[in-house]
Amino acid sequence: MAGIYVHIPFCKSKCRYCDFTSFPEKLGFAESYMTCVYREMLMRSQELSSYTFDTLYIGGGTPSVIDESYIAMLVAAAKKYFSLTKNAEITIEMNPGTVSASKIDLYKKCGINRFSVGLQSAIDSQLAELGRCHTLNEFVTCAKLLKGENFSVDIMIGLKGQTTEDIAKSIEVAAGFGASHISMYALTPEDGTPIYTDYLNGELPDGDEVAAMYEFGVKKLAELGFRRYEVSNFAKRGKESRHNLNYWKRGEYIGFGVAASSHIKNVRFTNTFDLDEYFKCILTNHFPVIDREEVDGDGQKEEKLMLALRTSAGLDIASFNAEFCADFLSDYAAAIEKNAQYLDVADGRVRVKDEYLFVQNSIICDFLS
Repeated sequence: MAGIYVHIPFCKSKCRYCDFTSFPEKLGFAESYMTCVYREMLMRSQELSSYTFDTLYIGGGTPSVIDESYIAMLVAAAKKYFSLTKNAEITIEMNPGTVSASKIDLYKKCGINRFSVGLQSAIDSQLAELGRCHTLNEFVTCAKLLKGENFSVDIMIGLKGQTTEDIAKSIEVAAGFGASHISMYALTPEDGTPIYTDYLNGELPDGDEVAAMYEFGVKKLAELGFRRYEVSNFAKRGKESRHNLNYWKRGEYIGFGVAASSHIKNVRFTNTFDLDEYFKCILTNHFPVIDREEVDGDGQKEEKLMLALRTSAGLDIASFNAEFCADFLSDYAAAIEKNAQYLDVADGRVRVKDEYLFVQNSIICDFLS
């Protein structure tokens, strides 16, 4: 099984922390853009005719900012050009400030069965500080429209002036209104974004403070029945994101639209980040790929290891050995010994202990050196 990702690069406004490819000033190009996405799908359909896809993820940007009819046509195009399973997980990202009852109704009618809602914080002053184009009340309205649906909520930690009480409120609001999945991310101040100035001025929590916030959030989520299955992702049993799990298992996926990435047959490639260039390529029947890399055997092993150790389940040693004709315990003996206090090696698996999962990057580096 493989996944499909579609990038919708339009937003109502640009958040102060956002480093993603998005164009709040170009919403008028949405119809032309979506027409090109449908065409790109058609262009790829023949080479992917042997694939069966069990997830479709519509991300951004803010997919919910464009007319809902474009989303319905997108889902229809995916079903027309590719083989999707009957129970395919079809997700759309939404900003609470850009949704309506009619939008959500059409989303459901066209086959979308999972919704990812960007709350980020239940504190209005923090939402304003982040440059979010919605309020807590608008989230509540959105959540009520999604009552009974499978939906996820994004929450951020490491915000200016944020307290553990603020984090608890955000989690309780998300859970209380029916979220079955919560993603809890640490704010990353990227160079070139407005919020990077706050970081340079020392106005954001430091690493130790963010780590404490994370541990607090993990415990709060566990109390409410959310099981951590990846560093930043928590779900009620059976509500894990199948699309994201495919990424962490190093599965295959095809990306459509500007800045979309793909992983097919051990080749990773990325579409252009330039909207005009994307239009030009599609309208002249050229794939808009700007970066292509074939991942060799060692690269495949490293990716498999790195992605698996981000998850609570960790790495299946026997599966790894069979896939790469390896002897994991012998090949990585030095890294295992160096990080013995941080790892659980038992029952045929190696995993980062729960209390160290937030800082797993430094542990993983020892396995890649």
